[in-house]
Amino acid sequence: MSPEKKRKTLLILAIAAIAFNLRPPISAVGPLISEIRIDTGLSNTLLGMLTTLPILAFGLFSVFTPLLTKRFGTEGTMTIALLVLTGGTLFRVIPGAGMLFGGTIILGAGIALGNVLLPGIVKKQFPEKTGLVTGIYSGMLGVGAALSSGVSVPLSQGAGLGWRWSLGFWALFSAIALMIWLPQLKRNFQVVARRSLGNALTQLSKSGLAWNVAFFMGLQSFTFYIIIAWLPEVLQDRGISAVEAGWLLSLCQGTGVFGTFFIPAWAERLESQRIPVSLLILIEILSLVWLIIPGLAFTAVAVSLLGFSMGASFGMALLFIVLRTRDSDSANELSGISQSVGYTMAATGPALFGAVFDLAGTWAVPLGMLLLFSLMKLWAGWQAGRQGYV
Repeated sequence: MSPEKKRKTLLILAIAAIAFNLRPPISAVGPLISEIRIDTGLSNTLLGMLTTLPILAFGLFSVFTPLLTKRFGTEGTMTIALLVLTGGTLFRVIPGAGMLFGGTIILGAGIALGNVLLPGIVKKQFPEKTGLVTGIYSGMLGVGAALSSGVSVPLSQGAGLGWRWSLGFWALFSAIALMIWLPQLKRNFQVVARRSLGNALTQLSKSGLAWNVAFFMGLQSFTFYIIIAWLPEVLQDRGISAVEAGWLLSLCQGTGVFGTFFIPAWAERLESQRIPVSLLILIEILSLVWLIIPGLAFTAVAVSLLGFSMGASFGMALLFIVLRTRDSDSANELSGISQSVGYTMAATGPALFGAVFDLAGTWAVPLGMLLLFSLMKLWAGWQAGRQGYV
């Protein structure tokens, strides 16, 4: 293996390791909510903030990432991101509600930096294989989320770690990712913003294509976090047991991994990405309609297809950031604004979905609302899918 090929292989390994760590600190919380409630006495509203706060942090910190890359370069900023993520994850082990919520905000900031930086790295280092590498790291995001959801309770109860160390357990893997990444500090592939953040945001705000990419990311995130939060409740209302509903949620996340891996690699080879976007939204709409119609027949199929569509849509959102920019500076800037818009929208989703259900008294109405958002996502993706640069 040539030195250059070896370097690229190690870089892909580092990217995959980083991506794996960008979801477990969030997705590990849900299965442990009851334990945390019993131990701390926190209200359901405050416990819900353990999921909402990181998403809000994504929206707040994403747009400022280019300021750090201008000062420290991509290698240095990614190192900071992994240190912050590891530190925030460990802070939650320390007793006290302040450390629990403070650590959650801190780790959210670290994840936000990592989210923004990865597309720029792919753009710079793998210009001929953007779809493949995007699929690898977006797939690893799904693997991390699914695995952490499944092992949180076994770690807490089966292994006797308790809920605090079950959450803190993931600091081990982010520290390993940091070790794998550190050799990259010696490499000369800095992605440093040459434009001021203000000028970059001004330019992007005038680009219709940039807004379409941002809205596609936002609408995708909006739907995803609603489904993650509410799908078990929707399924239980259809007569499915709580245990089976939990497994179906895991199935939904698992099929999403396949979507994030395969669809971007296929879409990159096309002159226009409008066909993949249209296909994915069609699958999403059919799956939602399936869930609206009463009855239990083939629910697992509907959930699997919905997960595949959501996962692939996330991969497409990341791919748009890479394909619609000319250089890594622009990719960082577009990634920042897209993920800021996206996760700000996502933070409102679960609460809005629940509020609509409270008003309507039936899940058909909020699910119907998601159908409208699917059509909006189709429009944004149709525009973002055409050839061009921001």
